[in-house]
Amino acid sequence: MQAGCGSGWHNRRETPTDMPPSSTANTAQTLTGGRVYRYYDFVMAAFVTVLLCSNLIGAAKAAQVTLPVLGPVTFGAGVLFFPVSYIFGDVLTEVYGYGRDRRAVWAGFAALAFATFMSLVVLRMPVAPFMADYQKSLEDVFGNTWRIAMGSLIAFCCGSFANSYVLAKMKLWTGGRWLWTRTIGSTLAGELVDSSLFYVIAFYGIWPLEKVVQVAIAQYVLKTGWEVVMTPVTYKVVAFLKAAEHEDWFDRGTDFTPFRVRV
Repeated sequence: MQAGCGSGWHNRRETPTDMPPSSTANTAQTLTGGRVYRYYDFVMAAFVTVLLCSNLIGAAKAAQVTLPVLGPVTFGAGVLFFPVSYIFGDVLTEVYGYGRDRRAVWAGFAALAFATFMSLVVLRMPVAPFMADYQKSLEDVFGNTWRIAMGSLIAFCCGSFANSYVLAKMKLWTGGRWLWTRTIGSTLAGELVDSSLFYVIAFYGIWPLEKVVQVAIAQYVLKTGWEVVMTPVTYKVVAFLKAAEHEDWFDRGTDFTPFRVRV
């Protein structure tokens, strides 16, 4: 992969001849493409945290609000927070490149898969007598059916990779200009994949087809609307990280396969 710089600096790649002797043993640099960033780990941790919370906490409640013209609109409460993971995905790809966002996506997938497995095991364990009254509540909150759990995992992974790929390609096409076009454009693509896959996998054959389509469209509009609203925040975060990290990655020559974790 090649690094590009739309802001006037040139990314420096350390080699063994100009690295301090003690840093030659730093395997983290090898795994992440020769650079150690100040804020990358924090952004990835925030990405995984939002993903887990929105899927485990937000998914347990259906909320309803009354909107002008539309009237009552019902949606999963997690919709308010899950799109934030796409904003982090935009930031990771825009600043650090597709390869490093791919690592974050797989980290999120692993965390979500483990949380799903842990929920299954914990709920199947024999309950203590004094907790018997709470068992049903726990199952209501954390007892996702296998179709919902599988839909969440597949939709997240495919949607996130679609989001990152579109943003990386649009950055090359625009020469790094017009950030808003690729953050919104990539989210339109990623959320379309996510919402379509999730509702088909989780509810096709259980809900009437028209209901599946109706809810999927409502979720898609709400999620992408969040990206538009959060665009000024995305601009500020991207500008801060590019200046702090001295990085503005362009994915020229990148291997866009999703099936690897190395940068």
